[in-house]
Amino acid sequence: MTFNMTFVKKDTKNLAVKLNAKGEQFVVKGHPWVFSNSIVKINDDAKTGDLAIIFSKNKNKVVGFGLYDANSPIRIKIIHNAETKVKIDAAFFQHKIELAFEKRLELLQTNTNSYRLLFGENDGFPGLIADVYDTVLVVKLYSEIWLPYLEPILKSLQQISKAETVVMRLSRSLQNSTNHSLKDGEVIYGTLDNEVVEFVEHDVKFSANVIKGHKTGYFLDHRDNRRRVGEMSKGKSVLDVFSYAGGFSVHALAKGATEVTSLDISKQALDMARENGKLNAYTGQHKTISGDAFIEMKALIQKGKTYDVVVIDPPSFAKQQSEIDLAKKKYAQLAELGEKLTAKNGLLVLASCSSRVLAQAFFDLNSQVLNSKSRLFETELKTKHDIDHPIAFPEGAYLKCGYYRFLE
Repeated sequence: MTFNMTFVKKDTKNLAVKLNAKGEQFVVKGHPWVFSNSIVKINDDAKTGDLAIIFSKNKNKVVGFGLYDANSPIRIKIIHNAETKVKIDAAFFQHKIELAFEKRLELLQTNTNSYRLLFGENDGFPGLIADVYDTVLVVKLYSEIWLPYLEPILKSLQQISKAETVVMRLSRSLQNSTNHSLKDGEVIYGTLDNEVVEFVEHDVKFSANVIKGHKTGYFLDHRDNRRRVGEMSKGKSVLDVFSYAGGFSVHALAKGATEVTSLDISKQALDMARENGKLNAYTGQHKTISGDAFIEMKALIQKGKTYDVVVIDPPSFAKQQSEIDLAKKKYAQLAELGEKLTAKNGLLVLASCSSRVLAQAFFDLNSQVLNSKSRLFETELKTKHDIDHPIAFPEGAYLKCGYYRFLE
C-alpha cells in the first residue's frame, strides 16, 4: 500500500509531566484537555508532537499519556487515560481505530455508506477527524501534534474503512504552517475522478465536495434527525432554514413532501441542495431562497406564509465564551420567527451546534419563547448526535435538537 505523499519524519521524545491537583483530577476523570496553567513540571525542551507522560503528584504513578502542543492553550491533548499500561505505537493507534469502527457497526447495518470513523477527542484522537463517503476517506487535521504519527494512523484508517481513496484536509492554521509539506484537498491514496462524491444515508442519496466543501464536505452529525424529519414530512410543506446542501430538504422531498423551501445565504450551497435533490426520485416542488435567514424569515411572515414543518439549524453562534449571551438572543429570535412560520398543528424543529450553549439552556430557552405565545404546543422529542458521534466528555456534546408540535 503506497500513499502519494512524503510523510513528516520527525523525532519525538518522551516528556515527564506533573500537573497541579485540579489538572490531575481532570485527567484521572477522563477529560482529554490539559491547559498550560495546569502544568507544574515538564521538560524544558518540549516540542509539538512529543509524548507527554503524566505522573500523579504524590505516588509517581502514570495517570495519562498525551501529545504536547506548543501552539495551543490546551498544551497537552490526552490520547490514553492510564488505567492500563500501554506502548504508544502503530498497534496502539490501530487498536483505537478498530474500537471506533466497532461503535459504528450498527449504523452500517442500515442503507448508509457515509459515517464519521474518528470523532476527535471522543475517540481518543484530539484534533483529528476521519469521515467516510462511500469509498472515499477524508481525514481532517486540526493540530500539528499528529504529524509524527500520521503514517501508521492513515494506513490503519484506510485498511479498516476499506477506502479506495484518501483525501487530506487541513485546518486554516495547518494550511499556513511551514512544518510539513501536506496540502489541503490533496489526494494522498488512490485516485479521485470527481471532487463531488455521491453517498447514501438511510436510503437517500447525497453528494459532498470532499476537496472544497466545509469541514470534510458534509455534516454527518444530523443524519438521524434528517431521517426523522423526512419521515414526518410526507404530504407536507417544509421550510428548511440554514439549509446548506439541503440535508433536511432532500430527505423531506425523498419521503414525499409536497413542497420544500431551502433557505440559505450561500447560492453555492443552494445549488448543491438542488443537485442533491435531483439524485433522488421526488414529485414535490423544491424552491430555494438565497439570503440572510433572519431577514428572509421576516419577509415570509409578512407575506403570511406558513409551513407544516419548519426546521431551523443554524451554524454555531458561540465560537467563544464572550458570544454566549448574543447566541442565546439569536436562538430566541429564531424560535420566535419559527413559531410564526409554523402552520396549524405543524412541527417546529430547532437545533443548535454551539457547544458553549449547553443542551438544557437551549431547550429551556425554546420552551420559554414558545410558552410566551398563545398557542398550545408539546415538546415531542429532544435529540443529540447520531451514533457515529459518540460523546466521551462534556464539551464533546455540542449538537441538540428539539421537536415542538403545535396543538392548534
